[in-house]
Amino acid sequence: VDLVESGGGSVEAGGSLRLSCTASRPIDTDTCVTWFRGSGQGRQSVASIAPGGKTYYNPSVKDRFTVSQDNKNIVALSMVNLRPEDTGTYYCAARFCNKWWNYGLHTQEDYADWGQGTQVSVSS
Repeated sequence: VDLVESGGGSVEAGGSLRLSCTASRPIDTDTCVTWFRGSGQGRQSVASIAPGGKTYYNPSVKDRFTVSQDNKNIVALSMVNLRPEDTGTYYCAARFCNKWWNYGLHTQEDYADWGQGTQVSVSS
């Protein structure tokens, strides 16, 4: 599946942004979508949504970020109370995941489909 992120920008600390990940086909019941930030080997998973809507968060963003599926083709990441350390390029990634898959946050090596990223900058 092709993925395109949008919604990045520059905000001050305490501000909010809402990122969108638009898929080229409907995100079906066997697809997990995860938001990552950073680049290279340091890319970090921050939030994931599994079939059925169960969500998982990195402790560093819990209670500030919310991942949701807006419609069949869009997964959003709502971010509030942003901090300078949230700065980075945010990517969405998707993979096949059925009921035997261990839902939750995984490393980038577990994902085959990626968007091009959207930049988030948070100033202090």
